[in-house]
Amino acid sequence: MHSILIRLTALVALLGLAACADVPDSGAAPPSPADVPPHYQAVQDGEYLIPAVEPLHLFGTNPRSEVDYAGIEAPGTIVVDTYARVLYYVLEGNRAVRYGIAVGREGISFRGTGYVGRKAEWPSWTPTRNMVRTRPDLYAEFAGGLPGGLDNPLGARALYLYRGGRDTMFRIHGTIDNASIGRATSAGCIRLFNQDAIDLYNRAQPGDRIKVRTLEESLAAEGPYMDDAYGRAVPDTPENRDRLVRDLADISAAEARNREEQLAASAAAEAELAREERRRLRQCRNRGIADEDCPVFQELPG
Repeated sequence: MHSILIRLTALVALLGLAACADVPDSGAAPPSPADVPPHYQAVQDGEYLIPAVEPLHLFGTNPRSEVDYAGIEAPGTIVVDTYARVLYYVLEGNRAVRYGIAVGREGISFRGTGYVGRKAEWPSWTPTRNMVRTRPDLYAEFAGGLPGGLDNPLGARALYLYRGGRDTMFRIHGTIDNASIGRATSAGCIRLFNQDAIDLYNRAQPGDRIKVRTLEESLAAEGPYMDDAYGRAVPDTPENRDRLVRDLADISAAEARNREEQLAASAAAEAELAREERRRLRQCRNRGIADEDCPVFQELPG
């Protein structure tokens, strides 16, 4: 499994339209259950234990929530807003369930409407033939498909958007990278926390309408959004723009400090190596051994 995860990290940047995917998470220690909302706790799903969502990823509109909904879409419609990075499942009574999403390159490319052509639990993923042909070093071993599971970039569930009876290659799916939710990503379609992907999967039915908003529709419904210094979608307000400037300055200062610390550590390590080298040669000379014949410390007697 670890070898697959390592290979996936390398290949996600090249994934194309037919291969929504993302990078694995950091493998950090699981959060305390007391810090995690009930619907984001670790959950056993068949043979797989889905990890809890870390509280630091539950910012802004990321947490699943039932909200008022003023749109004209009928109940049962899935509305995707790639600009505000939210997805709505429309309910009765002008209400909707709102989910935070990550938006990949392929997710940005689709606009308009379609429908849920099919849905899958723990979906498999298969690279296209062109991927295998052009990058066999990355894709050849997955040519027969990567089975569903905790290492699969499509996560726990997937909805497949169809239009006119054909698969559009647009996917709404889970993720193995919780840190990506609320952000734009280099590859993939529309991804949710696995817990949210399961919740949406249980609500949505084949044939349900899917609408992907245009920029104009997003502005009318959500207002303008922007990316903060950490790549998260936030409302475009004067306060958030001021914070962006401050955060970018703080990040730049922190990066400069890190570079200085790394340079200092490197210089200290080089100085220590030089001291060790002088000590080695001194010991050899004390024993009458020429510098060019001086063995490393492990080989010096006594």
